[in-house]
Amino acid sequence: MTDALDDSGLDETAVIARDLIRFDTTNYGEGRSNGETDAAEYVEARLTAMGLEPRMFDSDPGRTSVVARVPGRDSSKPALVVHGHLDVVPADPRNWSVDPFGGEIKDGLLWGRGAVDMKNMDAMILTAVGDILGAGRQPERDLVVAFFADEEDGGRRGSHYLVDNHAELFAGATEAISEVGGYSIDLDGQRAYLMQTGEKSLVWIKLIARGRAAHGSRLIRDNAITRLAEAVVAVGRHEWPIQLTDTTSQLLAEVSRILDVDQEQVGPDEIVLRTGTAAGFILATLRATSNPTVLNAGYKHNVIPDTAEALIDIRTLPGDEDRVLGIVRELVGDDIEIEVMHRDVGLEGPFGGPLIDAIVSTLGEHDPGAPVLPYLLSGGTDNKALSKLGITGYGFAPLRLPSDLDFPGMFHGVDERVPLEALVFGRTVLRDLLLSY
Repeated sequence: MTDALDDSGLDETAVIARDLIRFDTTNYGEGRSNGETDAAEYVEARLTAMGLEPRMFDSDPGRTSVVARVPGRDSSKPALVVHGHLDVVPADPRNWSVDPFGGEIKDGLLWGRGAVDMKNMDAMILTAVGDILGAGRQPERDLVVAFFADEEDGGRRGSHYLVDNHAELFAGATEAISEVGGYSIDLDGQRAYLMQTGEKSLVWIKLIARGRAAHGSRLIRDNAITRLAEAVVAVGRHEWPIQLTDTTSQLLAEVSRILDVDQEQVGPDEIVLRTGTAAGFILATLRATSNPTVLNAGYKHNVIPDTAEALIDIRTLPGDEDRVLGIVRELVGDDIEIEVMHRDVGLEGPFGGPLIDAIVSTLGEHDPGAPVLPYLLSGGTDNKALSKLGITGYGFAPLRLPSDLDFPGMFHGVDERVPLEALVFGRTVLRDLLLSY
C-alpha cells in the first residue's frame, strides 16, 4: 500500500492514516460490511514491528479487532486503554471531489473517508506509541492499545464483543481515551479545546406500519405508507426541550465567560451558535434528538404495500432513554409498532482528576494560553462498551485546527479531510501525554 516516492516529506502519521484510508472498511450497518481484516492486519504488522505482541480477534468472518498491551514504566498504576476503530461509514464517490478511498493529499490536507472519523487517531496512536518505544522508553503506565471493528454499527461486533468475551484484555484498566475530543475550536478569535467527558445515550428504533395490500388504483384508507409517513413526520418534527447536564452547564458558563456573554440575557442555543462551526456538535447536546434515517416500503408503482418501515436514530441525555422512548410512542400512536434495534448507555464523567489534569497540562505545553473546556458528545463511541467493565472513557484525539475548518461537519460528511499539521500536533501531544500520565 505504501509508495516510498509518495512518502517523501510526509510525517509518518500522515502515511499511516493515508494507508488506512485506502482500505475500504465501509460498514453499512445491520451486519453488512466490507470488513476490517485487511486494515487490522496492517495495524498488527505495525505493532509487531515495534516489538509488541498484538492479538487479533474475529467476532464474525472479516470483522477483526486488534489489541496489544504496552508495558509501562510503573505497572502498579491502573492501565489506560487507548483505542480507535477501523471501520467507516459509507461514502458515495459521486458526491466527493476526490476518491473517498484514495487517501489523496492536496492543499496541505489528507482527504478520504476516515481522515477524521477516525483513521487519523488510529495513526496518531500508532506513531505516538512507536515514538516512545523507538526511543527505548516506556509509557508511564501500562497501555491497552485497541483498534476495534464495527464502531459505526454500535460496536456489537467489535468493542462489545471483546468486552463480553475477552474482558481479560482490559485487566487493570480504569480509564480510556479515544475519539471525539481534544480538537480546537475558535471562540471569536480565541482558540480553545473541547475535551469530551461524556456522550449521549443511543436508541436505534424501527417504526413499522401495517395496512392492506391492494391495487394502486383503489381507495384505501389504511395505507401503510401514509401511516408511516405521518409517524415519521411526528417524530422528526418534534421539538425536544433544552435539558442541561453538569457538563453542558459547565461548557455554557465557560463559553459565556470567554465571549463575554450574559447567560441571564442570552439563551443556551444562542450561546452555542456563537461558537461557530463547533455548534454543529454542541447544539445537539442540549436536548434529545430523533432523526429519521432510512425508509423502506413497497415494490411496485401500482401496488399498495401492506407494510412500511422507517429507522429512527434517537440520542438522549444519559439516563433519559426510557422517558424519551415513551414520548416517541405517544407521538407515533398505537397503530405504529416500535422495535428497538439497538440501545446503549450514555456516559458523563467529571471534568477533573489526574487524567484531565494531565491532558490540560499537556495541551498547555503545546498551545499555551488555550483553554480546555468539557463537552458532551452528541454521538457515541466504543467507550460505551468499556464502561461495562467500570472503565471511564474520555474523548481525546488532539488536533490543532484552522479556525475556518468545519471539523464537526467532516464526521460522516462529504470530502472528509484533516490538515497534515494537525496530525503531527496530535502525534506529539499524545506521545507526551502517554509518557507523563
